[in-house]
Amino acid sequence: MPSSQHFINHVRIPENNDWVIFILVGCIFLYVFMMNVIERDASLKDFLLQKYFDASNNLPSWIITSCVTTLTLSVLISQYIPIVPKYIADLQLFGYQLNKFGYTLLAVLFFYLIKSTLGFLFYQSIGDGKKWTIFYFTSTKFYFILTFLLIILCVAHYYFPIDRNKMFLYYLCFFSFVFIFKVFFYLFHKNKILPEKWYYKFLYICTLQIAPLLLLWKLLFF
Repeated sequence: MPSSQHFINHVRIPENNDWVIFILVGCIFLYVFMMNVIERDASLKDFLLQKYFDASNNLPSWIITSCVTTLTLSVLISQYIPIVPKYIADLQLFGYQLNKFGYTLLAVLFFYLIKSTLGFLFYQSIGDGKKWTIFYFTSTKFYFILTFLLIILCVAHYYFPIDRNKMFLYYLCFFSFVFIFKVFFYLFHKNKILPEKWYYKFLYICTLQIAPLLLLWKLLFF
């Protein structure tokens, strides 16, 4: 009988990133639905430049934009999560466990829900509840543009030969710039979406911008 031989398979199995394409295509479909149905065939320019009192269906547009932001952000940063915490990994639903993307999506979703809820309560508590609707109308435009940048980064991250370890530093710089730009965008926007009094503005930035971001960082990387 021939002696047994050990074969070494040198064929490299490429990483399957089809799930990324499915999510990104789903996000684009959501935007197509939003522009054609909710915004009534509005052009991109009209959508971005429309005024609050001329706009309609602001809440559905804000919800869709928030969903796309949550998905694309989770896709991009999920591969940098060190581990899924044991208390999360031990939870099973129909025999399935959360992977890094699932845990990141859950954390980012929790982050946005808490942040939005606290933002609504903040405006109600200072007696400026009507400005809350203007706030999320204006922030929708900001996040709409941001999601297109996130989609481009997701495609480059998963389908181009880049050094992911080096890119992490660039991502940190990118999101730091976005955060700083967003604060100034909120402060000086012509819609005056932040409270008039300076101490309310300071309170909003510290408690509803910085604190939730630190919580999200702790959930994902510690």
